[in-house]
Amino acid sequence: MLGSIAEGLTRIRGLLEGDDNIATLNAFRSMGVEISGPRGGELRINGRGFHGLKGPEGSMDLGNSGTSMRLLCGLLAGQKFDSCLVGDASLSKRPMGRVTEPLALMRGDIETTPRGTAPLVIHGNPYLEGVRHELRIASAQVKSCLLLAGLYAAGTTSVVEPGITRDHTERMLQGFSYPVERKGNRVAVKGGGSLLGTNINIPADISSAAFFMVGASIAENSDITLEHVGVNPTRAGVIDILNLMGARIETKNLRQAGGEPVADIRVRSTFLKGIRIPEQYVPVAIDEFPAIFIAAACAKGETVLTGAKELRVKESDRIQVMLEGLIELGVDAVATDDGLVIQGGSLGGGIIDSKGDHRVAMAFSMAALRARGEIIVTDCKNVDTSFPGFQAMAQFLGLQITTEVDGQ
Repeated sequence: MLGSIAEGLTRIRGLLEGDDNIATLNAFRSMGVEISGPRGGELRINGRGFHGLKGPEGSMDLGNSGTSMRLLCGLLAGQKFDSCLVGDASLSKRPMGRVTEPLALMRGDIETTPRGTAPLVIHGNPYLEGVRHELRIASAQVKSCLLLAGLYAAGTTSVVEPGITRDHTERMLQGFSYPVERKGNRVAVKGGGSLLGTNINIPADISSAAFFMVGASIAENSDITLEHVGVNPTRAGVIDILNLMGARIETKNLRQAGGEPVADIRVRSTFLKGIRIPEQYVPVAIDEFPAIFIAAACAKGETVLTGAKELRVKESDRIQVMLEGLIELGVDAVATDDGLVIQGGSLGGGIIDSKGDHRVAMAFSMAALRARGEIIVTDCKNVDTSFPGFQAMAQFLGLQITTEVDGQ
């Protein structure tokens, strides 16, 4: 996104060639951006400058990517042209009012369905106004959306969050030579500047690594090292939570890559214990909870999660879908409005409906490492949205995993 509106050439290495990223690239190609690749995780973007995007001829289909849709709302709100964002059945159910409503305070004009969902018709307004946003719920997607809109707004746009969330957008803006003001839970940008193309080396995704961190923790005699993983402190909550559960995790060779801290992570099997998960870890581990729930199901004792109502509006209602799957495997679990209570123990086999949620599907695949019987996970095609190499890597590490002809 930033490379497309920057001046000059941006080179990217380490790109995950998943469906979400490909959908985003195609959206910018439809707006006139010249993009070469991806080939072997490498990409070249010839930026068109702040005001160089062109109106697309048709709707831009973002597939299953909620991040792409919400961030693009901010970037497109200040353009001189109108646009329309659509997605698949799952994305079309996800709430978009959390970005369209604060954008309206900046004079953004976005039409949603009566339910506040996609399709989204964005009426571009090059006269956005910077405002101060105080978010009720900590959300990196909402924050990033508003900061992108702020690039096109008059004056200063600031976002104040109730808690710290992932800060990749702030770091990336600075990597593109755009000044960002950061102080505590407040981040702000002034409109009217410009971005300069740059070279970016993307670290491995800790959300993807989390499944194998859990897998290695619960499978006997495991000892794996995950290389060049991003350990940004606003994303590394899964490491902290697993360590509280007694995991044997060692971070080595800490270094910087593209403005992001990265490390090699060694994980060895151990006996986990149930815990009450501190709520301050929720925003910095929100995408990793499906994997963490599997760890909790294999731990000794009770694990309690509260303060995670955001999980109910992800690609699926992850609290409910994970609950149903755990119960199917014989786990004693109870859902609350904002979390789960899980009694650790043994896992049986069963058939799990992932409801098209890629993280749910991968989490229950890891559960097979400790299950007494076969686990069949259905509706798995969306795994490719975030981790197209998941099955191959799981097989490489010893998990017996096969895919049916119909993609399930």
